[in-house]
Amino acid sequence: MFEEDGSLDPMLKFLLYAVLTLAAGRMLWEWLTEDVSRWITVDLWGLIADHPWGAGVLVAGGLLLLLLVGKLLSRLLDPGVYAGPHDTFVDPSDNWADPDVLTFKMKQLSAMSATGFEQACADLLARDGFRSPRRVGGAGDLGVDVTARDDEDRLLILQCKQYQNPVGSGHVQKFNGTARLHHGADVPIMIALNGFTQPAVDFAQHHQLILMGRPELKRWAHGQHLYDVLGIPSTTP
Repeated sequence: MFEEDGSLDPMLKFLLYAVLTLAAGRMLWEWLTEDVSRWITVDLWGLIADHPWGAGVLVAGGLLLLLLVGKLLSRLLDPGVYAGPHDTFVDPSDNWADPDVLTFKMKQLSAMSATGFEQACADLLARDGFRSPRRVGGAGDLGVDVTARDDEDRLLILQCKQYQNPVGSGHVQKFNGTARLHHGADVPIMIALNGFTQPAVDFAQHHQLILMGRPELKRWAHGQHLYDVLGIPSTTP
């Protein structure tokens, strides 16, 4: 029913929209013909009585639509819709946090769009002093969402996964096939908002890929330098 990233299956979306469009068209037509009251009291009740399964599908479709609309409105109205480093999020519960330092709450990272999540990672790299951090993710990105260079001119390649479920080994294997061979990464890092499966972790350790799960991401988002979180030696102050 749902994709790995938590979105509704495209076919179900199409069917849902088709049912709701037909229902809305019927209601509009009855409204225009000034027969709304009869449609509600007679036709609609008759539809429910004669076709309980169809009515159930219609009601379920309406509830799903309300959930989708609510999610869309929350993204539009919630401050977690992130556009760039000027939208600085400081967690007020972190008394140690410098208000001038870019930080994020985990719920803010969760509420962002996929593009916003990638941009947030790029801006955290800039906060930590990495050179030329750039979001390049998109269609045909071949496993690279963000690039940057450190003080030793090493190339960082980041792939950022905002999935609601842990990332599986298949995604890590694809990243392994492109990060170094295609992009020439010196430091290949895969970030997952909700962590990785054990097979994914085992594969990454065998191929020397760096995985950043939820605990590490939280420390980075709350202000700790990326290399300190990952235990990578660096001369960056």
